[in-house]
Amino acid sequence: MRERAALILGSAGAVPLALWTPELGEPAGIVLVGHGGSGHKREDYVIALARRLVRTHGFAVAAIDGPLHGDRREGGASVPTLVLLEFAQAWAADAGLTDSMIRDWTATLDELRATPGWADLPVGYWGISMGTLLGLPYVASDDRVDACVLGLAGATGPTAERLAADAQRISVPTLFLMQLDDELFATDSSIALFRGIGTRDKRLFASPGRHRDVTAEAFQLSIDFLGTKLAAAAADRAEAG
Repeated sequence: MRERAALILGSAGAVPLALWTPELGEPAGIVLVGHGGSGHKREDYVIALARRLVRTHGFAVAAIDGPLHGDRREGGASVPTLVLLEFAQAWAADAGLTDSMIRDWTATLDELRATPGWADLPVGYWGISMGTLLGLPYVASDDRVDACVLGLAGATGPTAERLAADAQRISVPTLFLMQLDDELFATDSSIALFRGIGTRDKRLFASPGRHRDVTAEAFQLSIDFLGTKLAAAAADRAEAG
């Protein structure tokens, strides 16, 4: 596996990118990974997820820092609780935060698909918690995404109406992960968000535990899900000619 770093020109300046690709040959697909609140693009679980997606399915995996996170902060990563607090304040105060992240993800995928040989690769999105709060609207807006993994979020907070409306616009296969004892998002709000997702090809995987207690089984299920759905999307494209 190769790891590279780059800067993408986003909606408000440079967007720090981490990219993992197979060491040899062209990738079989692209997976965009949105990290959770207080984290950053090179969180341990993001790297572990990338490693499995690259080695098991031959995908290229890209992660960018969310607003006020990681290398977007002056001096880089900071105390997680402070980062989370500042993000929560920005999320509540800035009506353009979601749209800004949509533009950043769009610019990221534009750059990746401009790589020779990557223009027609199937695309997946994986993002839970903040990765859903900001990533679900992105998936709804970009018809290049072929499948997604979302979860650990609900139809609540300052963008609850936006999330509910955008969920209805999602038409691609979706796996939704949920923690039954999530202290940040009530079970009812998470189920409501899942039910509102427009595609009929959707499934819910719920595990006991608090917000951060996502199981290894859930991660593996999400990897297998993207592997299956992106392979099917690639086969459909090949058959269509």
